[in-house]
Amino acid sequence: MIKNLQVAKEILKKYNQEHLLRFYDELNDDEKEFLVNQICNIDFDQIFSLYEASKIDEVIPTKLIEPLSYKEKYKLSDDESTYYSIIGTDAIKSNKFAVVTMAGGQRH
Repeated sequence: MIKNLQVAKEILKKYNQEHLLRFYDELNDDEKEFLVNQICNIDFDQIFSLYEASKIDEVIPTKLIEPLSYKEKYKLSDDESTYYSIIGTDAIKSNKFAVVTMAGGQRH
């Protein structure tokens, strides 16, 4: 297991994903083994090539798709929350929508 943990750490370091082991020490032995095995079996090369390809607009291949700025909901004031709720409701009523992908680990 120690050898596999070291391999997992090297993989994660290569892809700047070390945070995936942040709570490793809080896991029991079975959970640790499961996590390390998952990390060792992920094809990070494929994931990152797909990610990079997803940033290119297929209609205009030279145009990169950039992340939008964002606001964290729990940091919004009541007025801001109401404002964004109205914008969202109006967009839905107008048959406008967007697809949003969010990372896991949200605590709020």
